[in-house]
Amino acid sequence: MFCTRELVFFAFPAGLDIEFTGLRSNLSGPQQISLFDLPSEWYLKTRQSVQQFTICQIGLSVFSAIEGEANKYIAHSCNFFLFPTTFGILDSEFSFQASSVQFLNQYGFNYNKFLKNGIPYMNEEQEKKIRHDILTGNWRVRSSPDKDQIKAVIDKVTRWLDLAKEGDWMTLPGIAGFQAFEVQLVLRQALPDIWTVLKDEGVVVKKVSKQHRWYLQNTSCDRESCWKEKILLSARGFSVFFQMLVKAQKPLVGHNMMMDLLHLHEKFFRPLPESYDQFKQNIHSLFPVLIDTKNVTKDIWKEMNFPRVSNLSEVYEVLNSDLNPTKNSGPEIVHASRCEKYVKTKCPHEAAYDAFLCGSVLLKVAHLLLQKIHIDPVPESSFPQYLDVLAPYVNQVNLIRAGVPKINFSGPDYPSIRPPILILSIKRWPGVSEQQVYHKFQNLCKFDVRRLTRSQFLLLTNKFKDARNVLKEYRGHPTLCISLYRYWRHSPDVNCVLQVCGIVTAWALLAFIFGRSGP
Repeated sequence: MFCTRELVFFAFPAGLDIEFTGLRSNLSGPQQISLFDLPSEWYLKTRQSVQQFTICQIGLSVFSAIEGEANKYIAHSCNFFLFPTTFGILDSEFSFQASSVQFLNQYGFNYNKFLKNGIPYMNEEQEKKIRHDILTGNWRVRSSPDKDQIKAVIDKVTRWLDLAKEGDWMTLPGIAGFQAFEVQLVLRQALPDIWTVLKDEGVVVKKVSKQHRWYLQNTSCDRESCWKEKILLSARGFSVFFQMLVKAQKPLVGHNMMMDLLHLHEKFFRPLPESYDQFKQNIHSLFPVLIDTKNVTKDIWKEMNFPRVSNLSEVYEVLNSDLNPTKNSGPEIVHASRCEKYVKTKCPHEAAYDAFLCGSVLLKVAHLLLQKIHIDPVPESSFPQYLDVLAPYVNQVNLIRAGVPKINFSGPDYPSIRPPILILSIKRWPGVSEQQVYHKFQNLCKFDVRRLTRSQFLLLTNKFKDARNVLKEYRGHPTLCISLYRYWRHSPDVNCVLQVCGIVTAWALLAFIFGRSGP
């Protein structure tokens, strides 16, 4: 069993939620995600989607215990709108998925903040390239809109320089943040007799002598080497915070968090490797303790006979209701003074709100588990005790659609507990396709369908009840014969090998017989 207390004793959880510009590429045929996929196959298919879409909002809710008060926690929840860094040669491409945009629009997502004010970010490989270009002076403006803007700024400053005297200055208003560093870098490279300073009102340009310029570059607190480091820090943006999160080694809590982990790796750490095992190792080194509340609550819901729920908000509502037998004895959670937006306002699918729900659900479910294993109520529960009862769920991340229900980030994946594969043999339906087979059964139950031979198809569902129902319903059917799939009996590869062996054996037997009857 994975020992959480040795690794993160007294490390309180951080809830995480991420919103994306899209979730799935429009894959078809063998590239489509299905229940037949092994975890490694699922990973390779999903990797394409992660590379195609980007993060538009990330939410974090960091929980900590309130000193001197038993089982009381305070949550600091923050939203971050992100936008990929555009700097020098770095100019990312990403797609929007119409259904994802429509979904976020329903919940009031502010696309202006994402597109206009998003915090930049980059992964480690991108940072290495940008660092090399900035520190060696090989940086260049590449994108056309930036070139047009920079050209206009240089023209304006050049016209002013023609009339200005040494010591005169001018202000370029409306330039702030990361863009201000970019503009200053270009101006300093293009014009040897100016110096720039960033102030509240904008970028201030001052005309100086070449000797004074040399002095400023090499002796002031704004000397060029330090200034370039500031540019790099600004370009890294949220990636700095990501590295702080990794260094903190807090238990990271999410709900159906597999896509979140894929994007964290791709956008802030390194491009996703082709090796599934390498991806697992990388994530485990970044976040040694992962807890997926979807995985935890699936088991609890079965044991407690709670009403069926379909999303994180409904899980939270059930745990806060009288249906939860530990509602009154559970942990008390309050919002920090500057994070009180969610005290009375529900904001589903706003990343910070969902991150807060993740952390709250974790604490409440852990308390429920702790009380279940003790005959007498535990008077003062603590987070280390919660980690102990959550140990079977640590690093087990839910998979929505694959051959196994979850991925184990701290060891080998567990074998599948899905219903058995069924085989459909069809008579008198020439040219039937996988799509037609799917539609044939969709009113009874939903199967993933994969062609085996011209007239045979494999059927797989994630519900045992559906498998039983279809076997019962089509028992003795004249044209659609459904039975349990047996690899040694039904596999075309095995049948081919057996046929070849049969032919070889027959020829060998004939040779032996005729050889013995010879003179």
